[in-house]
Order: sequence, then C-alpha cells, then structure tokens
Amino acid sequence: MPRNRHKRAWRTAGLALLSTLLLAGCSRAEIEDNLRFGWPTGITDQAEQMRLLWSWSCVAALAVGCLVWGLTFWASAFHRKKNDELPRQTAYNLPLEVVYTAFPFVAIAILFYYTIVVQNFVTDRTAKPDHSVEVTAYKWNWQFQYDDTTDTNTSEMVKTTGTTDEIPVLVLPAGSKIKFSVHSQDVVHSFWIPEFLYKLDVIPHGFNKDGTLTDPQGQGTNQFIVDIKKGTEGAYVGRCAELCGVYHAQMNFELRVVAPDKYDEYVKARESGKSNSEALKSIGEAPYATSTHPFNPQRTAHNNW
Repeated sequence: MPRNRHKRAWRTAGLALLSTLLLAGCSRAEIEDNLRFGWPTGITDQAEQMRLLWSWSCVAALAVGCLVWGLTFWASAFHRKKNDELPRQTAYNLPLEVVYTAFPFVAIAILFYYTIVVQNFVTDRTAKPDHSVEVTAYKWNWQFQYDDTTDTNTSEMVKTTGTTDEIPVLVLPAGSKIKFSVHSQDVVHSFWIPEFLYKLDVIPHGFNKDGTLTDPQGQGTNQFIVDIKKGTEGAYVGRCAELCGVYHAQMNFELRVVAPDKYDEYVKARESGKSNSEALKSIGEAPYATSTHPFNPQRTAHNNW
C-alpha cells in the first residue's frame, strides 16, 4: 500500500476513534439538546414531538447539504482543467438522472408523512383529559373557568377573571392532560403560551344576556388538549397572538404550573370561596403574576407609542 494511503487510513481511524470517545462522553439528554438547532424548550409532550420533527428535519437538511457540498468540491477538485486536451463528453447518464429525480420526491414524501403524524398528535382531541378549562377572551383580558368545580359562594364553577389591576393567573397541575375550550366575547383573539409552542385562534362567539354561551360546543369554540410534563412547575407568561386592538400587546396572563397535590389544595381553597390570590398564597405560591405585570390604561397623546 503506498505511503499516502497508509496515512489516509490512520487519519480516518483516528477521527472515528475521537468521534466515538466524544459521543460516549455525552448523555442522551445532552445529545438531544445539541440537536435542538435553536428550537425553544417546551413543557408539553406535544411540544417535544414538534421538537423531534424539527431536529431530524434539520439533520436531514444538513445531510443533503453535505452531499451537495461534497459533490461540488469533488467536481471542482477532480474535474478541473489540467491541460488543453478536451475531456470525454457525456451526453446522458440515465441511472444518475433517475436518482436525482426520484430522491427529492422520496425526501419530500418522508418529511410530509412525519409532519402529518406530528400534526395529528398535536391536534388530537380524542383523549380523555384530566382537567378542562373554559377560556374566554375579551378586549383586553382573559377569564378562566375550571370545569367540575363549584364555588360555594356563587354555586357556579370556579373562575378567574383578569382586571386592569390584576393579571389573571391560570393554575394547572404538572403531569396532567388538560383540555382547553376557547371563546371570544368580541373580536378574534389568539390563545398563546410560548412554552406550549402552540397557539389557537379565539373566535367570537354568541352570548346570552346573562353571559352564558348560546352554543357552547358550536361555531366559535376552538379546543385543544396538551399533556403538561412532570417537573415543569413554574410561572409562564401567556399572550394574545392576534392583533385585536389598541391594548393587544398588553393582553397577557400567566400560567402557573404546580404539583398535583398543590393543585388539589388550590381547587379546594377556591371552592371554599377564597379569591385567586388568596388560594395561591395558601398553597405557598406567589399570590400575583410574576412573569408579567398589569398595564396602565391611562394613555395620553404623547405616549401612545
């Protein structure tokens, strides 16, 4: 074997050994984190499936890119002009043409298939939820109503309504499947918690004079289900993602994810008649929103923007 071929073989073996040692020193979580490619961290199983689709799509794109770069450099290096002799001319290469025509279709079909699989998983509403929340949006705040709860003072379901002075805090347990039903009292809004990596339009809905929905399951009701991961306790800002008017940018709320036992205590406190802030304080949580703050509606001509 020529000397340069020996060097090339040793170099390849050394690179393979180095790569093996580096990968062996990384945990699975570290490897997956390195494959995030800028994708934000989500707190739901649905968000994790979207991240996996994004990561492997990026890996596939990089593989195609490396192939194209490699062929480009190979052609530049080995088929550059060496002398004035005209090289052999090739008019057709049927196998090559079949490959570079079929490969894009196969790649797109695979990407399309996995996109549909993940989309169906994210939008699936057939699973039985652990808890259900009715979300009502209005200019420019939010109301959250917890199904299967009863406020002893009003004999109605427990609800939290935002005001100018207080950001509404939606409390939910970690490790649970949550169903959201979203409605609007006026214009189109959009329910968005960035850590869900998912947003849903809130469509105007008909209301009776007493404030109840004219058709709770009819047109104007959008729904989705998420599985909040265990160990994701914390405060997360929620926003309106649809331009809905002058205070759209300040139409925020907070999602407070707590441990399941704390959530049970919270619901009991709310059902006993305590306010949202009092119930949060009773379970050792901050009584008011910590991820965002109320806005001042007193605008003047010089500070509108």
